[in-house]
Amino acid sequence: MYATVMHGPGDVRYEQVSDPRIEKPTDAIIKLSATCICGSDLWPYRGLSERNGPAHMGHEYCGVVVEVGSEVKTVKPGQFVVGSFCLSDNTCPHCAFGFHSSCQQGEFMTGAQAPYARVPLADGTLVATVEMPDADMIPHMLAVSDVLGTGWYAADAAQVRKGGTVVVVGDGAVGLMGVLAASQMGAERIIAMSRHATRQQLAREFGATDIVAERGADGIARIMDLTDGVGAESVLECVGMGESMDQAMGVCRPGGAIGYVGVPHGVSFDGQKLFFSQRRMLGGPAPVRRFLPDLMDRVLKGAIRPGKVFDLVLPIAQVAEGYRAMDERRAIKTLLRVDE
Repeated sequence: MYATVMHGPGDVRYEQVSDPRIEKPTDAIIKLSATCICGSDLWPYRGLSERNGPAHMGHEYCGVVVEVGSEVKTVKPGQFVVGSFCLSDNTCPHCAFGFHSSCQQGEFMTGAQAPYARVPLADGTLVATVEMPDADMIPHMLAVSDVLGTGWYAADAAQVRKGGTVVVVGDGAVGLMGVLAASQMGAERIIAMSRHATRQQLAREFGATDIVAERGADGIARIMDLTDGVGAESVLECVGMGESMDQAMGVCRPGGAIGYVGVPHGVSFDGQKLFFSQRRMLGGPAPVRRFLPDLMDRVLKGAIRPGKVFDLVLPIAQVAEGYRAMDERRAIKTLLRVDE
């Protein structure tokens, strides 16, 4: 088959590779219904994350099971499934505690920007639907596997509560999903930090009540003004840069919580400042598997439509253009059609 391979910064190719196969009895092979490009894929694309040699890309996926290993019990061929970008057994102590992204057997999904993919630890990673979703549901189900699950985790980690005030730092796909999550959790005020008109519009559609375009000290001052000098009790950091973390720290009130899900690049902390700021912090790779059943149910019931975050749709053979569009901020998130 053909699949997406990154050979180096800026060098993404759709080229022939070996077909995926069952390698362990806990594996499953799925036929992708759709796949997409993640914002985190742009780190190596921009040369900001090291890769040793060509890498098979893609970790967001949904599709139909075509084959399972001999030990797989919870999914079977013909079922539609959604999985997490973090593979997990769903039985270890960390999974039982709700942190599947720290599973003792865990690893990260790769190779999903392709027509077919191997999913290790299938029993603990994949969640099947009762019926086959309609075609128009596919983008929304795909969003659940990472970008929505990650935005949801940011809101959960930031302890978003009904009636609360939330600030979302970052207007990429994860930040927009964080806005949606905060809205679903009942936040009364959701302040989205964004300087881009199309992203501001989508943020409002997902539930943002205020938009702050300023950055740095001006952005912090604007939010403090909006909150009568108090700050927000819940802040979602959805970028991973030093500037965005400083922004999050600057607008979080004492006793408040920061949920950080942006992969850190250039982030550091001053111990004294951190000590006296008295802010809770929780983040890291999202334990999406914890949220999958609930989020899939919300999508299937029509309560949320997270697939609206895909503002560019391309055939998978044009994946290189999808990367360029996201890198140049011509697209928020690219969905790749799989027609094979």
